[in-house]
Amino acid sequence: MKTRRLNTLVIGSGASGLAAALRLKSLGVDDILLLSEGLKRGTSINTGSDKQTYYKLGVYGAEPDSPALLGRTLFDGGSVHGDVALVEAAMSVRCFMNLVNLGVPFPCDEFGQYIGYKTDHDPKRRATSCGPYTSREMCLALIRAVKAAGVEIAEQRNAAELVSVDGRAAGAVVWNRETKEFEAYLAENTVFAVGGPGGLYASSVYPAGHMGGIGLALKIGAAAQNLPESQFGLASTRFRWNVSGTYMQVLPRFVSTAADGVSDEREFLLDHYKDPNTMNSMIFLKGYQWPFDVRKVPDGSSQIDLLVHEETVGRGRRVFLDFRSNTAGLDFAELSGEAREYLEKSGACFGTPIERLEAMNPGAIELYRDHNIDIRSEMLEIAVCAQHNNGGLAGNVWYESVNVPHLFPIGEVNGSHGVTRPGGSALNAGQVGAFRAAEFIAAKYRRPTLDFEKAEAAAALLAEDLLRRLAGTRDWRKDRRELQERMTGYAGHLRRMDKLDDAADAARNLLDAMYQEGYPFEDADHAVTNFHLAFASWVYLEAISFLAATGTGSRGSAAVLRPDGSIVPENPAFRGKVLETAATPQGVRVRWEPCRPFPETDGWFETVWAAYRNGTVYG
Repeated sequence: MKTRRLNTLVIGSGASGLAAALRLKSLGVDDILLLSEGLKRGTSINTGSDKQTYYKLGVYGAEPDSPALLGRTLFDGGSVHGDVALVEAAMSVRCFMNLVNLGVPFPCDEFGQYIGYKTDHDPKRRATSCGPYTSREMCLALIRAVKAAGVEIAEQRNAAELVSVDGRAAGAVVWNRETKEFEAYLAENTVFAVGGPGGLYASSVYPAGHMGGIGLALKIGAAAQNLPESQFGLASTRFRWNVSGTYMQVLPRFVSTAADGVSDEREFLLDHYKDPNTMNSMIFLKGYQWPFDVRKVPDGSSQIDLLVHEETVGRGRRVFLDFRSNTAGLDFAELSGEAREYLEKSGACFGTPIERLEAMNPGAIELYRDHNIDIRSEMLEIAVCAQHNNGGLAGNVWYESVNVPHLFPIGEVNGSHGVTRPGGSALNAGQVGAFRAAEFIAAKYRRPTLDFEKAEAAAALLAEDLLRRLAGTRDWRKDRRELQERMTGYAGHLRRMDKLDDAADAARNLLDAMYQEGYPFEDADHAVTNFHLAFASWVYLEAISFLAATGTGSRGSAAVLRPDGSIVPENPAFRGKVLETAATPQGVRVRWEPCRPFPETDGWFETVWAAYRNGTVYG
């Protein structure tokens, strides 16, 4: 097996992984390798929304802001460690300006002030955007910089196992899609930037090619936190994209059809909202209250998510947005004050939804046309989809795993967020994690301490076991479909208390069957993905089952249901705790840990300067 030895292996080429590689290089850590399935394959470069948000410290005009104020906003999301919240706030401006300096076109005024707007869960105007493809613009700028810096990149590699030695991270065994063989990359440090669990759900707005990789770290025992906390919302299915913002604010018709997508067309929301203007006011709110939020049912905008789910999953029908005509009875004067004022100020109290969208956000139309969907002439199919995992692997304030030294989970795979978070804060967190991990590695982990001989032996055993599991006959497509449908059915935005234990048991049984029976060698690329997806599915379901059983109730983007289908109310006391999960030889260990408090800092310049000079800031 081909083997490389490195100081730092970066796995993943989204915005966070790219930023980490670039920062490491700038700090003089040259012995690094960026491992990627493909620079254009990740979530960051293939996702967005009508106006994709980047959340940062406010830096415009006279409105006061500070790291403490921003950190408190993040902390108030619930089930968030205070020290990490402060770090993500304190590093915000530095990371944002780094992107600006790399050429990401965030808008500023003639005085050089970077304008902001309010987003969800945002008490100020901290959000910014450069259009529907903010994260793509970030990736393109970072790719240019990484290449200019001479960072070595290995594409067409699919991580198959993480190597651990004596309880610490030691690199990875990967599948080379070009040579059709396994390779080992052994490293003093592993920066783990594999993104969110895109492959876990059947109904998903993650790009179709993005699978994630958190199961690789869970398998070596890396602790996770807040795994059950995810975001779900309405998205188009033919081309995976959030239908948020102006897609809702122009008031499209919600149409359902029979399974053929043509017959028995009807506006099903009118069965619930007897008044079309009340219905349209709720559709408008869905624009910036996009994620399903259990607090917004039954009387708020998230009731629409439940009605779409019932129509698609419950009745087996298909649901579409129709921008070509208005709902009968639409009267702009009878809309809610908020909706009416917004449309009036936007000059959009006229015409059809597509005409309003053309006036307010023409790029939103062209985005679909770029993917061979013309919403001027055809309806857009939608469903309730998994969109983001607020939870993930547990890291400290330097984004090192809390229990696996030399493993640095950054980006969405790091579970720094809790029950709710401001829109766009994940992009900030990914950049902060990249900077913090790189700086800690440069300051503390430059010198080799890994027993590379032992790591090479461990990698050889992992490759041997993988080859044993690639001499079977199972159908990877059938297994993938089973685990994804189970996650959507039991770990989505609706979670039946009485079904979760059985779902977790079924996930474990599927994992065991995969390991014991294996897949054909010619399916190796998909097989190694199935192995870590199945492991992650089992761990997630155990965590979700534990959360429901301990009486946490419904919160964030997930409703916990009693056997009769009623929603269990939230117990807010659990917002002061973080749910920690780890796979052990005895099974999955899940427990509540108190949130670390938000730091109260009142530093003295000379003291902080001394700590900075002598390196004690790194612990």
